[in-house]
Amino acid sequence: MAPKGAAQTTLTIEGALDELKTHLRGARVVLRSKTPALVRQEFWGLLLAHFAVRGLMHEAALRVDEDPDRLSFLHAVRVVRRKVPLFAALSPSGQAPPA
Repeated sequence: MAPKGAAQTTLTIEGALDELKTHLRGARVVLRSKTPALVRQEFWGLLLAHFAVRGLMHEAALRVDEDPDRLSFLHAVRVVRRKVPLFAALSPSGQAPPA
């Protein structure tokens, strides 16, 4: 019989994989890369995106004194997708690129 902590860890890992596969990547989207090295790179990119969304959720929860686990990952992904184009037009220096 597995200890209680192991069962909770398994559920957490399964939840994170579901978030990656279903909500972040898209249910019917497959990894496009053709070589093992590029597949690894694409997978690491997905993990970083997941980490970033979860980090934003954590910051948002702290601001309103809410439990981060009560926030919707899908809603957070939708908000990020809606807001990213607003920031993509800025250069790293914070100044708008010349027209």
